Amino acid sequence: MEPVLVIDQGTTGTRAAVYVGGRRVAYSYLEHRQIYPRPGWVEHDPEEIARNALRTAREALEKAGVEPSRLAAVGVTNQRETVVAWDRVSGRPLYNAIVWQDTRTQPIVDELVERGLRDAIAETTGLTPSTYFSATKIAWLLRQPRVAEAAARGRLAVGTVDSWLIWVLTGGEAHVTDVTNASRTMLFDIHRLEWSDELLRALSIPLDALPEVRPSVPAEPYGHARGLGGAPVYAALGDQQAALFGQAAYRRGGAKNTYGTGCFLLVNTGGEPPRPGPLLATIAYQVEGQPPVYALEGSVAVAGAAIKWLRDSLRLFESARELDRLAEEAYRSGEHSLGAYFVPAFSGLYAPYWDPTARGALLGLTAAVQRRHIAYATLEAIAQRTTDVLEAAAQAGVNVGELRVDGGAAKSDILLQIQADVAGIPVLRPSDTETTSLGAALAAGLAAGLWRSLDELEKLWRLDARFTPNTSLEERAKAREAWRRALEKARGWLPGAGKR
Repeated sequence: MEPVLVIDQGTTGTRAAVYVGGRRVAYSYLEHRQIYPRPGWVEHDPEEIARNALRTAREALEKAGVEPSRLAAVGVTNQRETVVAWDRVSGRPLYNAIVWQDTRTQPIVDELVERGLRDAIAETTGLTPSTYFSATKIAWLLRQPRVAEAAARGRLAVGTVDSWLIWVLTGGEAHVTDVTNASRTMLFDIHRLEWSDELLRALSIPLDALPEVRPSVPAEPYGHARGLGGAPVYAALGDQQAALFGQAAYRRGGAKNTYGTGCFLLVNTGGEPPRPGPLLATIAYQVEGQPPVYALEGSVAVAGAAIKWLRDSLRLFESARELDRLAEEAYRSGEHSLGAYFVPAFSGLYAPYWDPTARGALLGLTAAVQRRHIAYATLEAIAQRTTDVLEAAAQAGVNVGELRVDGGAAKSDILLQIQADVAGIPVLRPSDTETTSLGAALAAGLAAGLWRSLDELEKLWRLDARFTPNTSLEERAKAREAWRRALEKARGWLPGAGKR
């Protein structure tokens, strides 16, 4: 089978990988600088990202022994919500990329809310007004002299990182994005599948600067990668949607959870867009000629970051492996956390609570609590927060029968066993946990005709380990109730908006 190249552009680095028959045969990775001009500001250098994308692509192809001319397709997956503005004529960036983590646009968000646009944003885009999304970043960029001048001259191009990379790869042939990335901008009507005139007017964003929105899996290429032998660029998905696609969660109720610094849980809701509420509504993917598939998304701010904090700041453990060993010791002894609960709300609570006033707490301590109990409580907190999101999805009418997992922390057997116990459903870890890159490879291969249907892609998914619940319904209910009491102690900690 012909090879597929994927460029997986993330928040801290860029990975390129070569896949043959849905199996990764080579990859290359480079980190890029994190730029912090002021507190709360986070930027990347778009030109550095472009250089790294091309360099890793060429290195991966060399390692695989694949000539660019042999590629059936190139797929792109990317950090979502991050915005780049560039000049269409020169092709040069007009400002650093503003990263999804950046909070400089809070005044613009506040202004939208004060103007009564919260409901319109939710109903149109499935999102809630936040600095997280791209819209206010674009509005802020348009207030900068070089960007404003380019817009006035009709030379401005602006988009998320996928748009920037596809523009660079195709030598300016294509200014496009896909529906998954567009759905994260807070400018896209996820029902009509077009940019919202109302929201563009509200933020004074010119339509002609935005990319054309295409399906994630198009019938025709977005363009051709001139620096990679003219290979067709055949797919794009935001990173979390790519992971869902790579997990073969193509049916309603299919769900994946990525355990990284935080957690991102997406649940396939089928062809009907879910109503936004405590979870965000987003587009999961779209195959050209078919209606889009939607998803509910819930993000948990702290997962692996809690383990890192205990290791690096409190020095309770020397490594994640040691934490796993201690947590497993507590699990097998039946002691578990010995009544201790850790709520790692270091920067508030995200879905489904959206409480910025919450703060971290370690509760239920007695003199009998040891390191192994804290280790267990930490992994249980990650599992409980994931279960909070699963329950919110069930309340929205979408029940999850099994949870497919990926990300760095998904390598932990004890974490996944605790997750199965807490959620009361099987947890499945695939043989390839780099599901973001895999999803983009499968989407690109499907578009290029290497596979004919999603049914074929489902058969490529391979199980590494399955974790089934070891607890009774009564035990799970008691653990959930204790967790909710711990959450309530941590919520509303700071004066301010209070609990939502």
